[in-house]
Amino acid sequence: MSTPGRIALVGSGEYLPVMQEIEGWLLADRPKRYVQLATAAAPEGEESLRRWHDLGRLAAERLGVEQVVVDVRNRQDADSDHWAQLIEGAGLIYLSGGNPTFLADTLRGTKVWAAIDRAWRAGASLAGCSAGAMAMCGTVSDFRHPRKGGVQGLGVFPGVRVLPHFDRLTHWMPDLALRPFVTSGITLLGVDEDTALVGESNGTSTWDFRPRGRQSAWRIDAEGKQLIADSVQLHVS
Repeated sequence: MSTPGRIALVGSGEYLPVMQEIEGWLLADRPKRYVQLATAAAPEGEESLRRWHDLGRLAAERLGVEQVVVDVRNRQDADSDHWAQLIEGAGLIYLSGGNPTFLADTLRGTKVWAAIDRAWRAGASLAGCSAGAMAMCGTVSDFRHPRKGGVQGLGVFPGVRVLPHFDRLTHWMPDLALRPFVTSGITLLGVDEDTALVGESNGTSTWDFRPRGRQSAWRIDAEGKQLIADSVQLHVS
């Protein structure tokens, strides 16, 4: 039976030199195929997608691996055998930033998501940054209307919600304003910029995730935010 690959929930900084060490760890002892999906940025247009693809190319060059762009821009693309087949043999699959609701709604239940899930369960690492991290959870929070509960995510972490860019978010949103995001039975996590929560399989469905990077990660409840000093246990589907 295969062991699922490593996972990273990243607050910001995908494809930038500041996060190279984490991306290298995700790719360690895996095929040198760095599969990149900028789907979350598709609503921003061609220029934004080109920027993400260029950043991804530079990251792959620094790491000495092959860049594989899976250019999914809508659900029709996400149900394409062509794009799904490109995920085979991945060492790392990375969902970059943009619109988390669009990303989850575009990939959920499609051939591309099935291929990603299959590759990860066979040992490829899986990372999501900002919108990518949010979409990997059971529910994607709506920052404008947090009490509405958001939309269904991709379900890698069925009982988790992630708030990326957390250090920046808390500059203009005090602890009291975070309370609407707190939901009974859901683990709410904040991940600062240039920082990730990383974990790998221990043979069970509950993994230890530890902060790694320039700043910190946080667990948020009705009392406010608590620093994750060592690790946090998360259920992985």
